[in-house]
Amino acid sequence: MGSWREIIDGIAEQGEYGAARLVRDPRRKGGWTLLVEEVQQSYVDVLDPTHLYFEYTRRVGSVVDTAFPEGRPIRALHLGGGAFTLPRYVAATRPGSEQLVVERDRRLAAFVQRVLPLPPDARIDLRFGDARATVAELDAGAYDLIIGDVYDAAQMPESVSDVVFASAVARLLAPGGVYALNVADLAPLAFSRSQGATLRTAFADVCLIVRPDLLRGRRFGNVVFACAVEPDRLPIARLAALAGRDRQPAQVVTGAGLDLLTEGADPVRLD
Repeated sequence: MGSWREIIDGIAEQGEYGAARLVRDPRRKGGWTLLVEEVQQSYVDVLDPTHLYFEYTRRVGSVVDTAFPEGRPIRALHLGGGAFTLPRYVAATRPGSEQLVVERDRRLAAFVQRVLPLPPDARIDLRFGDARATVAELDAGAYDLIIGDVYDAAQMPESVSDVVFASAVARLLAPGGVYALNVADLAPLAFSRSQGATLRTAFADVCLIVRPDLLRGRRFGNVVFACAVEPDRLPIARLAALAGRDRQPAQVVTGAGLDLLTEGADPVRLD
């Protein structure tokens, strides 16, 4: 179990881009929270990787669960590693999946793997570098699923927010592929609105999963976008059913509702 000091304070390591700590969850034997610069980044249960504690991971998990046949292996690309919560989830729910994780902080990844090793039978490869540059280098049509979760502390970098990046991600998706993106935002959801407009320049089918109180501008929280190149690809009804049954119920916004949300918002253009 480790020393009492280790249990209370966690295990610390200096990453390349900030100080990291892994802290045990006293309520779950296999539960750990990763903090970088004291901002919560990931929660993982190494004994039950299907347990998704953070709300946004459950939203992304619902996209994975509904977009592809149950248990079928997929080719997944994860932009951002953290404690590898979602790669572990895909490996557990879809054995045989081939996964690539792009992470810029080599020291952080080594720290997480030392304390919380990845399952030995999971086919999870790591590639270190900048997400934007790496996406531009990968093969077109190589992935069924791409998950975007790139953050500097609590902020999503501009480099992964613009129309060029959205188009580059779309290029990597195989026919029928899906892109899930985690966005942290606060009232009046200006960033989410601009991201919705940005994603619609590259994807024909876009929805967002959001809690009603966040949508009404009453709190800070996470918005998860799901996107597909093909029209009507997303399983909207099933996503809405899962979101409504969650312990923190959410709604799915698409079509006319998304038109209204993004009205007047400009796509992000950096160049």
